[in-house]
Amino acid sequence: MPTSAASSEPLSACIDFVGAAADGSALRHAFGKPLQRLVAHTAAEVPPLLDRAHRLALQGRWCVGFVRYEAAAAFDPACRTHEADGPLAWFAVYDEPVAWPCELAAPQAPLHWQAGLQRRAFDTAVRRIHQAITEGEVYQVNLTAPWHGRFDGEPLALFQALHRAQPQAYAAFVDAGDEQVLSVSPELFFDWRDGRLLSRPMKGTAPRGATPQEDEAMAAGLLASEKERAENLMIVDLIRNDLSRVAQPFSVQVPQLFERRAWPTVWQMTSDVTARTREGTTLAQVFGALFPCGSITGAPKLRAMHWIRQLEAQPRGVYCGAIGVLQPGGAATFSVGIRTVVLRGGNARCGIGSGITIDAHADAEWREWQHKAAFLQRASHSFELLQTLRLEQGHYPALALHLARLADAARHFGRPFDAAAARQALQQLAQQHACGTWRVRLLVDGHGQARIQAFALGVTGQPVRVQLAASPVVAPQDFLRFKTTRREHYEAHAPADAAVFDTLLWNADREVTEFTRGNVLAQLDDGRWITPPLRCGLLDGVGRALALQHGRATEAVLRVDELPRVRELRFVNALRGELRTILID
Repeated sequence: MPTSAASSEPLSACIDFVGAAADGSALRHAFGKPLQRLVAHTAAEVPPLLDRAHRLALQGRWCVGFVRYEAAAAFDPACRTHEADGPLAWFAVYDEPVAWPCELAAPQAPLHWQAGLQRRAFDTAVRRIHQAITEGEVYQVNLTAPWHGRFDGEPLALFQALHRAQPQAYAAFVDAGDEQVLSVSPELFFDWRDGRLLSRPMKGTAPRGATPQEDEAMAAGLLASEKERAENLMIVDLIRNDLSRVAQPFSVQVPQLFERRAWPTVWQMTSDVTARTREGTTLAQVFGALFPCGSITGAPKLRAMHWIRQLEAQPRGVYCGAIGVLQPGGAATFSVGIRTVVLRGGNARCGIGSGITIDAHADAEWREWQHKAAFLQRASHSFELLQTLRLEQGHYPALALHLARLADAARHFGRPFDAAAARQALQQLAQQHACGTWRVRLLVDGHGQARIQAFALGVTGQPVRVQLAASPVVAPQDFLRFKTTRREHYEAHAPADAAVFDTLLWNADREVTEFTRGNVLAQLDDGRWITPPLRCGLLDGVGRALALQHGRATEAVLRVDELPRVRELRFVNALRGELRTILID
């Protein structure tokens, strides 16, 4: 069991739920040894457990725990699921919180994820859902699959990394003994307090853009998409019907419809559905009306769950269940258990999924799964932010651009960064290396601590020999857009021949992106100089930015099959400037 650095008391739970405090602020608490644990192994045990936990909260206790997706039959025997692989419901009861844990200094062990569903099987599942929709069985089915990895590190450290990767979420760490639940769910299942019940279903996804303009276009496109709006509205109607089962007459309302919300790797569309609950309503009855959340089943709920059981080979577990906290006084806040990693016996599992409607295309849904999984990639490997600068005779060209890009990366990854302190450290280094030309690496770790390295830089002879990559570059967009020490996707394409300077990369759409160590400038047969746009998946390097700023080039897509049109191809970065190249076969 992890221990807080601020306390010798072992931690068994942490809750950081956005907007869940009485005043609408975040509810952020850690908890030590529980007074007792409430566990339900059978469907019949689940409703009384929930009501017992609620009574304890009304008596002044804190209760933190989860309800598995497979607990659905506890509220409606017609719900069909696989057999559960753990307790259907688990809650720990506490007197009071303890100090929030300090960030662990030691990085967690790397966690390499493998998708549990391959593309061919995914396409087959989508076709089966489309057939069921065409035959009138369902309108939507939420299809999911687990990702797996081996994890031998400290669970709390991984939770902290996940929390940094997806801040402002419904974050929860629950150590249930045999398993640890690490959740950074962006979706509110329900908040129930003072007779008001709020549900905020999340349906509709778009990737974040590579530039502010592209990002805004992605958000606008999400809101304008008939498919995404129809998918969201379908679940809103389902939630309205669910809430009516415990609502006072005529109290169900939709105060917010189609609201966009920004997360580090995706835009999501949410809507608010509210109701006033009837006098005497119990927590078990609220769960009975709503569980499992319609956003992770589809519609109609029972028939969608039938298809989920047919198409998914194993239980979902805590994923797609509910994770929450009951506060002293009885307020209950539960998230939908998405963006949730479960650790058990050294194995890690995290489900990824999306809602499949008749308008869904397998290619787009598959890409959506990769975008949703990006938070795992950000959290599962320790890395530092990086800028490589040229120091020449005690001067850094374009220092302001380097620091601005580092600050952008720090904001994106949710890391602190003190630009003034970094500038001061760089100037001190410049005083120590006032003569000659140097390659300087400025690195910033997950806690915002900067370190600087300097290496002598020789002259690069021109032209340099470069090769074309044999396969597309594959990496999370975060690590293509921002320069970090995580470079395995570049190293996979590094030249094996020492006489070859670098490799020209291209993406899955056969669009040229960049070199592994610099950007691309290309002169076409009409005389224009171009550089690929950021949306193709490449680093916004300082050398490239200066070329655009000075009118040296404009942005344009360059496809691999258009390379014969190129009169001249140049490598460019802030360290070496522009280098003429020879593209070899």
